[in-house]
Amino acid sequence: MSFDGLFTKAMVAELSQTLKGGRINKVHQPYKNEIILVIRANGKNHKLLLSVHPSYARVQLTNESHENPSVPPMFCMLLRKHLEGYILESIHQEELDRIIIFEVKGRNEIGDTTYKKLIVEIMGRHSNITLVDQSRNIILDSIKHVSYAVNSYRAILPGQEYILPPKQNKANPFTADETDILRKLDFNSGKIDKQLVANFAGISPLFAKEVLFHAGLTNQKTIPAAFLQQIELARKNEATPAVTASEGKEYFYLFPLKHIGEDIRPFATLSEMLDRFYFGKAVRDRVKQQANDLERFIMNEKEKNEKKIKKLEATLKEAENADIHQLYGELITANIYAIQKGIKEVEVINYYDEDGGTVVIPLNPQKTPSENAQKYFTRYQKAKNAKLIVKEQMEKASEEVIYFDSLLQQVLTASTKDIAEIREELVEGGYLRERQKKQAKKSQNHKPVLDYFYASDGTEIIVGKNNKQNDYLTNKLAARDEIWLHTKDIPGSHVVIKHKVPNNETILEAASLAAYYSKARSASKVPVDYTLVRHVKKPNGAKPGFVIYDNQQTVYVTPDEELVLKLAKS
Repeated sequence: MSFDGLFTKAMVAELSQTLKGGRINKVHQPYKNEIILVIRANGKNHKLLLSVHPSYARVQLTNESHENPSVPPMFCMLLRKHLEGYILESIHQEELDRIIIFEVKGRNEIGDTTYKKLIVEIMGRHSNITLVDQSRNIILDSIKHVSYAVNSYRAILPGQEYILPPKQNKANPFTADETDILRKLDFNSGKIDKQLVANFAGISPLFAKEVLFHAGLTNQKTIPAAFLQQIELARKNEATPAVTASEGKEYFYLFPLKHIGEDIRPFATLSEMLDRFYFGKAVRDRVKQQANDLERFIMNEKEKNEKKIKKLEATLKEAENADIHQLYGELITANIYAIQKGIKEVEVINYYDEDGGTVVIPLNPQKTPSENAQKYFTRYQKAKNAKLIVKEQMEKASEEVIYFDSLLQQVLTASTKDIAEIREELVEGGYLRERQKKQAKKSQNHKPVLDYFYASDGTEIIVGKNNKQNDYLTNKLAARDEIWLHTKDIPGSHVVIKHKVPNNETILEAASLAAYYSKARSASKVPVDYTLVRHVKKPNGAKPGFVIYDNQQTVYVTPDEELVLKLAKS
């Protein structure tokens, strides 16, 4: 739990310094559990993100862009009515709980001055955002409704009195001294980190483990001093935000977590750190929920074609025996008068064998020699025809495997808008049934929305993240003399540099984007081809997004999320 009470305290200080006295100009609700307030403060617009996502609940300033729904949710409409145009008078924390209260002042529709509270409770899956009339302490609405049937202590419903969550009766670490700390701990029972969490407010397991790391030895002499040393950093708001990584996992906190490891990345502000830490995480979670059925369908189609190829390979192997069937038929015909009906096999001289060897031919005793010969000639003809048909079917099935493999990669790197286009593509291809005809027709009239990046020298780089976007980018938007990139023999995005003669650094940056938005995202030294758009062709009847190209050059790059983030904000 990185967003603990101490982290909340530091975030409140950061937000207060930036936003206090600002005016709320706009309210958006891009997703079910997230609100964005656009606040004008100190001559600049700031985006305040309030997230009560079950896994990624947080409050922060953000520079990320979010796509808003065409029809705003009801809670968003209510917030617009009660908050837009209001002044943010104060931001404070409820003791050391993960509760942030935004107090605002404004005028209602009849011109009277009113005071409201926007209360954000950061409590995992129980997180909530509640708008309260300050004068009456009555709930106007909340992003999640909670009845007494769910919570016997309090209800979060319109018209109810707002009641804070129950107190945990923990000690305030800011007023504790070494004697207080020793009194709370039992060194004989062990698990000191859990005892710290259980006895002191605002303390998370991450903070407690960091205390033990700095203490070195878990005894009565070192623990209190180490605890107070770390608490002092939080008391003075001397945060040095950092993301610490170890064994493929990342952790954020007010300061570097030395007990995690030495792979530490510092940031200027808490909000900047959270933007980096959550980059793509919440998006991928939303996409996973939205595209769960789609991903399963694509996987099933891919596996179905892979099984089909194996069966066809067995059929083709059997078809390779076509010549032996022909031989048996000819040898039976040549010896037809020497073969009696009712026998199960016959041994005859193989006159195709230079050494004059013999061959044993299985027979059906129920058939005449002539019928047995005809049976082998029929098998020969079927096997001969099957070779052509099976090879055609194998090629088609292989194309389907490659197609669905590329779709799986696109789902993994997709945003919510990209998923809708992938689903639409499968409908147009006849793989899925159309859900709502009106929406499908409407979407066909809109150009795909592409992702734009900017190289270090300011050159525009455009990325297509699904087949509709790739086709539009490569075949319609890109100029013939611009540079086109794609991972070599690896499913991935089409990338175009909007420049006829980009420098080497720009080519490498664009190649990094191509590698990042490909199946090789987690690999190193990924080969990326680049050529002029004029050398990229889409064959007639080819699958969406499929192209062939020539006159290419190849560079090798390692996908870098930091670089992607930098190019997205350049």
